[in-house]
Amino acid sequence: MSTTPPPAAATISVEYAKSGRSTCKGCSEAIASGALRLGASARDPRGFDATKWYHVSCLASSSHPLGPIESIKGFDSIKNYKSDGNVADELNESNMKKEMAHSMEDSKEGADKDLEGVKVHCMGESEEGAEKNLEEAKLPAGNRPIGPSISFSLSDIKKEYKDATLPAHWKVFDTVIFREQEDGPHASSKIAAFDFDGCLAKTSVRRVGADQWSLQHKSILEKLQRLYNDGYKLVIFTNESNIERHKNKRQQAVDSKVGRLDNFIECVKAPVQVFIACGLGKGKDIPDDPYRKPNPGMWWLMAQHFNSGIEIDMDRSFYVGDAAGRDKDHSDADIKFAKAIGLKFHVPEEYFGC
Repeated sequence: MSTTPPPAAATISVEYAKSGRSTCKGCSEAIASGALRLGASARDPRGFDATKWYHVSCLASSSHPLGPIESIKGFDSIKNYKSDGNVADELNESNMKKEMAHSMEDSKEGADKDLEGVKVHCMGESEEGAEKNLEEAKLPAGNRPIGPSISFSLSDIKKEYKDATLPAHWKVFDTVIFREQEDGPHASSKIAAFDFDGCLAKTSVRRVGADQWSLQHKSILEKLQRLYNDGYKLVIFTNESNIERHKNKRQQAVDSKVGRLDNFIECVKAPVQVFIACGLGKGKDIPDDPYRKPNPGMWWLMAQHFNSGIEIDMDRSFYVGDAAGRDKDHSDADIKFAKAIGLKFHVPEEYFGC
């Protein structure tokens, strides 16, 4: 008989959406900026609060009963709610629509669980020159991409990547290996994101081992510590297809990659969230992995499921990577990754002042 305790009941809150970037978990449609939205917050077993946002009419009463309207967290602080009768009216009306909303959720459940059906769209091939490519990779706020809704549950998390074991603080979701820590990186609306190889660390594909790396730039540790002290969450997004490709040496590839990252983070002396895309790029008879850069799947996974429900401020967040499509670069995956998300982009030499 299972001894797993039942999940804690979710806390329901209400607020006006601060932007148009959140997605309703009921209907998978965007929640418009300024619209009323309901949040269902529950304690994640990994130690942080996770919030899922819904349109008022899309929160299923069978799983998330509202109770008295006045008891909903945030109701008293809604701007002008006393003079705006629509707030109470809309919430009352939603209670009458619950069965319809619940049926709608049930009909979508199967499709949401099918990760293979999630399509992650990247920006088209750039026809501009290298100098133009290095301009700020940022889209106007109204034209920023809205990410796919990635279906995620704790049952999807694994402790091994296929036949390779991982240290206890590393876990697997689909083709992504991610790093956990007991004290956990603090969730934040400000994200400072980085590539690893060739950006933060000097590495070589011809050398393996957890100690086979060095700092790419002298100012990296000081810069990262300052960002953390300023309230940024530090995140690393890195590709490592050798973990998938080298089946006979997969354990060695895993140990080398996660060992280097652990050792690097120990030097930083600040929490760092890490996502490793292990899938292969598109090729003959090989589908394109949605999490492998330049595809932005790793970003959406972090934003939707690993930031405690906090909405990301895209104007204050940024990404640093060395693959910018210049003559000396091995690819343009990093700059395309930033463009696909709508993030400001920097090359390491520029950002770290070298």
